[in-house]
Amino acid sequence: GAMGGSASLIPRDLLGEYQELTFLSKQEILLAYKRFSELLPKEERENAFSARVPKSQILTLPELRANPFQHRICHVFSTSETRDDSMSLEDFLDMLSVFSDSATSDVKSHYAFRIFDFDDDGTLDRKDLEQLVNCLTGQGEESRLSSTEMEQLIQNILEESDIDKDGTINPSEFQHVVSRSPDFASSFKIVL
Repeated sequence: GAMGGSASLIPRDLLGEYQELTFLSKQEILLAYKRFSELLPKEERENAFSARVPKSQILTLPELRANPFQHRICHVFSTSETRDDSMSLEDFLDMLSVFSDSATSDVKSHYAFRIFDFDDDGTLDRKDLEQLVNCLTGQGEESRLSSTEMEQLIQNILEESDIDKDGTINPSEFQHVVSRSPDFASSFKIVL
């Protein structure tokens, strides 16, 4: 009945499966399920397991609204066939899992790389780095870097990270950079 709260909404076997496939605790999964179903129209809530939440709704979550990479995050975690960046419950749990405190640094850096790889070509080139910097410095006129500053910054990033000097950062080079920045993992998180 309704008194049981949201715990009764996820079948036990499924809850166990989600715990095995993610870094999330049972409590976190139940909370995520609740937050996810609240993003659905009332009449779709009992089908939360098969429903997809449109990207526009996902972006209303305060945790993502404040994130400069919100669009990339939806894109990377969405398994939508039509490429509309909508999310299923499992996509949503995957996202929260990667951003949770329990996810390993390796997992976080793998996804950070994909999020920063704006053109999805498997390497971070100058164009990706430029978009990355723009996301981080904000789009406002006053916070925007001049092209000289941008050029200098990208040069510095490549000097630090581009080990084989091919002008791009590949996943293993990125992993190397991340392993040297101890606060990376803790800054790469979303807590609902």
